[in-house]
Amino acid sequence: VNRQGREEGMIDKKKILVCGACGFIGRNIAERLIQQDNFEVYGTYLNSRPWTHPGIKWTRADLTNKDEARQTISGMDIIIQAAATTSGAKDIVTRPYYHVTDNVVMNAYIFRAAHEYEISRIVFFSCTNMYQSSDRPLKETDFNANEEMYPNYFGGAWTKVYNEKMCEFYSRIGTAKYTVIRHSNIYGPYDKFDLEKSHVFGATVAKVMTAKDGARIVVWGKGDEERDLLYQSDLVDVVMLALDKQDAKFQLYNAGCGASISVASLVKKIISLSGKNLQIEHDLSKPSIKTKLCLDTAKAKRLLGWSPKISLDEGIKRTLDWYKDNVGLKAKVC
Repeated sequence: VNRQGREEGMIDKKKILVCGACGFIGRNIAERLIQQDNFEVYGTYLNSRPWTHPGIKWTRADLTNKDEARQTISGMDIIIQAAATTSGAKDIVTRPYYHVTDNVVMNAYIFRAAHEYEISRIVFFSCTNMYQSSDRPLKETDFNANEEMYPNYFGGAWTKVYNEKMCEFYSRIGTAKYTVIRHSNIYGPYDKFDLEKSHVFGATVAKVMTAKDGARIVVWGKGDEERDLLYQSDLVDVVMLALDKQDAKFQLYNAGCGASISVASLVKKIISLSGKNLQIEHDLSKPSIKTKLCLDTAKAKRLLGWSPKISLDEGIKRTLDWYKDNVGLKAKVC
């Protein structure tokens, strides 16, 4: 390729903004995008220190501030909205309002700015907490707004539904294409491995990897609730395929592995694959969310050609290896 060709290639690159590029999902997406030749990658951060790579340009922005959101989005072609206020089961149970206000305000400003600046593509990450507990895989159309949601999910779930509808609203009045992804529990590198703020997978990995052989690790509740777990690279694949293949102005996809595993079984599996000899103790006084859920992802397979590639065992092994290399030296073994 001659110099002129390279310069022309740079001109043709799309400016893609990853909101929350220091977060778990945002970082994994940003790292994939950097490997592509057709994107000029930008990322936002707020409280976390941005990671260093020549392939990403950083902007510090409080996206709950209208002016900062507008300034950050101006000039972009594509927005990947991975910024959110998130935490684990403890906050969901004891502070259910925590996931509501900031996330509503943030997305309202982002979607409005995207509309006013005529951004061509927006990807928004929803989740599955609006679904009822079920013994069968649930499709996108199985959500029924007239059914009562699980009480501890009520605020956060309706916030997600509202934001999904805002994506659909703006897709109807503007020129942009919106992709909404209802993903199951995502796990893998860059997850939160924190006992207070993590979801069940990250918290369990932290407990197992910081425990000495022969020690006991505590599981909150009986562990009979069941979760659908999806490795991070499979979620990133959905994003890349949607950017490439989606024709509709608005599309909503489930993204999960299509099967559920109980928390008790997951803990045993992580212990086994870690190679440690640990005992399990159940603390029935701690909060747990007693639901069962897995996703039917036939729509994503039909429209995008997507299906998950990483098995749970393989995903756990990759995560444990990553943890040893990137977190293990900093974690306290007790």
